[in-house]
Amino acid sequence: MKRSLIALVLAAAIPFSAQADDKLSYTYIEGNYNYVDADGGAEADGFGVRGSFEFGKSGFYGFGGWNQVEIDGINVDVDSTELGLGYAHGLSDNLDLISEIAWNDIDVDGFGSEDGYRASVGLRGSFTKNFEGLIKANYNDGDNADGDFTGTIGAQYKFNQTWGMVGEATFGDNGETYLVGLRASF
Repeated sequence: MKRSLIALVLAAAIPFSAQADDKLSYTYIEGNYNYVDADGGAEADGFGVRGSFEFGKSGFYGFGGWNQVEIDGINVDVDSTELGLGYAHGLSDNLDLISEIAWNDIDVDGFGSEDGYRASVGLRGSFTKNFEGLIKANYNDGDNADGDFTGTIGAQYKFNQTWGMVGEATFGDNGETYLVGLRASF
């Protein structure tokens, strides 16, 4: 899995090298719909919000999010919260190498909560003025869970400088998570 993620990251960088556009925004807020297909057949869906704030021209940004999904068939809500810090290093005018570290909490109704963390590294860049992509490798660990490597791919279609439609998919040994949402960038 690790070699596949590294090869995917390197292959994804090639189309970004020649396209020069506006700087990527790390200050945004978005609302999204989430669908979870867990290993073992459990499915859940729900809604969430997330956002990010860039600290001047330092390359650092803070981010956070909250999601609530309901597990199909048993009517159990799962709330997840994430807070973190990231750094974007410009590789070109339209391609950034990103690294992130985040604390997360997952609260399952009637079963308690679990604290954990996520560490990620990846690429984010613009293909065109209106279309950007994201690819990253993640390591997730928690109080009662063994560490797990996952991969995330995402895209944003920008209607204009402020509004865009985002989509994201995260794949791992324990299942997949899909997200679609509306983003306002500043």
